[in-house]
Amino acid sequence: MTSEEPWTVKRILDWTVQFLKERGSDTPRLDAEILLASARKCQRIQLYTQFDQPLSDDQRAVMRDLVKRRGAAEPVAYLVGHREFFSLDFDVRPGVFIPRPDTEILVLAALDVLKDRTSPQALELCSGSGCISVAIARNHPTVQITAVELSPQVIETTRSNVLKHQVDDRVAVLQGDLFSPLAAETRFDLIVSNPPYVQQGEIAGLAADIRDHEPHLALNGGEDGLDVIRRLVRESVARLKPGGWLMFELSPEQADAAVQLMNMAGYVHVGVRNDLSGQARVVVGSRE
Repeated sequence: MTSEEPWTVKRILDWTVQFLKERGSDTPRLDAEILLASARKCQRIQLYTQFDQPLSDDQRAVMRDLVKRRGAAEPVAYLVGHREFFSLDFDVRPGVFIPRPDTEILVLAALDVLKDRTSPQALELCSGSGCISVAIARNHPTVQITAVELSPQVIETTRSNVLKHQVDDRVAVLQGDLFSPLAAETRFDLIVSNPPYVQQGEIAGLAADIRDHEPHLALNGGEDGLDVIRRLVRESVARLKPGGWLMFELSPEQADAAVQLMNMAGYVHVGVRNDLSGQARVVVGSRE
């Protein structure tokens, strides 16, 4: 290509994919499409009908900045300000843990145990962006959810996503450490959590976009990654109604230890749900 050729959508995409691939992106095509759609203020699918359209100078300037920052390992979700989860669009900002597709397994497990219950009471701990609570509320018409988040800064995003998806009449957001902001007598039909579960010694070896940009508060699970999970299992028993369920996300290699913790705490029907790659991703169990 000569410099006189216009910078069309296709040309920008092809160049960006190669640039990001050389800088270690695992998903260079997806990254390029999301960034370009943001720069052009259009839906990603529209790019495929606009391949021959040239970018304006303003669009090229925005895209140039986004690609430069992505090349320096800034997460795409922070650059564009949102991330899709469970077919819903969630606002995210630096300091907020970015929703992952694997966490959709947790939502599916929650909806499965709630499907035959009317007006169930649910609790989400370590709610972050609020994606789990919102996804459950949008797919169960009568559930009442309390979402608890530790970080005062992150909780602003939790609340904004609850409002954005118009479930604020059924999702209450509280700030605090796990069960601490709840009244002592409160009991739930379901407790869900995507807690910090990365082993402290492994954080330095994470991909740069995670290690250098995402909040370590949402990652660091202590020496073996189970610090918060131990608390969840131990403290949740007294917070569940008879027949209520506890379920949480974890790393596949932690599943056996977590199942043992659940059994020791007296949970029944303890099991594991696998992610799309066939690895253990969610542990579930019921109070007798």
